[in-house]
Amino acid sequence: MERFVTDHAQRRDFLVGRRDLKNTKLATSMKSHAAVARPGTVLLKVDRFAFTSNNITYAALGDQLKYWHLFPAPDGFGIVPVWGFGEVIESRHDEIRQGERLFGYFPMSTHLVIEPARVSEKGLFDGAAHRQEVSPVYNAYARVSGDPQFEGKSGDYQALLRPLFMLSFLVDDFLAQEGFFNADAVLLTSASSKTAIGLAYLLKKRRKVCVTGLTSAGNRAFVEGLGCYDKVVTYGEVETLPASERIVIVDMAGNAGLLTALHEHFKDNVRYSCRVGLTHVDTEQPPAKLAGAKPVWFFAPDQMKKRAQDWGKGGVEKRIAEVWTGFVALFDGATKIESGAGGEAVRRVYLATLEGEARPDTGYMLSLWD
Repeated sequence: MERFVTDHAQRRDFLVGRRDLKNTKLATSMKSHAAVARPGTVLLKVDRFAFTSNNITYAALGDQLKYWHLFPAPDGFGIVPVWGFGEVIESRHDEIRQGERLFGYFPMSTHLVIEPARVSEKGLFDGAAHRQEVSPVYNAYARVSGDPQFEGKSGDYQALLRPLFMLSFLVDDFLAQEGFFNADAVLLTSASSKTAIGLAYLLKKRRKVCVTGLTSAGNRAFVEGLGCYDKVVTYGEVETLPASERIVIVDMAGNAGLLTALHEHFKDNVRYSCRVGLTHVDTEQPPAKLAGAKPVWFFAPDQMKKRAQDWGKGGVEKRIAEVWTGFVALFDGATKIESGAGGEAVRRVYLATLEGEARPDTGYMLSLWD
């Protein structure tokens, strides 16, 4: 075994309690951040990363979907995965050079050691054994050095929106594939979330069903201003929706009480009900028996696998590219990007997002580097 020889600072990790997501701490490794590294490994400096409500979903489902396995942490704590950028600061791999930039899934940390596998001109995978229990999409890194799409503001949008828009695209594609379950409308909870906005944008382009957004009173004006919802109502106005309308529910909020209220209101007119996110961390679960279609989790990798087979290599990416520019233009016109550096800035944004207090018109790009 050999060590990386480097003068870089020790690694810092932003840790959260696995049983209490409000419990956070900034930990500095007692050893060199490089620790012990085998030949074939690569040391990355985690440059900057996006933080959205989707990262709260990763934390809330960390045990259930094995997100905590990706970046090991001390007992009782976890490191929340984030989408962002890393720079190769030392390489023990023949095909990876120092100074390369990678885009992909990173820990909320200052450094990461990976074991590159399946290296190609465009990307690579982390072949570390502890990361193989999740979908391959979470272990893929794009090689983006010199690519203007991944620099500056465009790069920020890639980190903030691309992974979420991929999810929006797959949900939209699945619903269209199923003929929208013969519904009149698709109802999205947490309508101000980036995944919901992406889905609403895609559904509106199809013009096959009415797109209804549910949001808080404080976020209503923002959601209405986007122009991608046909109807926007607040959580307190659920009973004003016509109960005779056949609907599909796409639940981004993860609020058991809200989901129950929607099923009780629409009853058998709930044609399909899927859970996509947890923008509100809720320890309760909806009742096992609800009127209408039983709520199910939407598992994006299944739809991705199906379409990869249907459309062939690059087919999914090609179709996303066709609608990506329009979505970014919509988002750019309605929001701003706010940067934060250092442990306290990261903690502030994390807790605000956990408590549902982060501004919907703001995208957060963070770094643990002061």
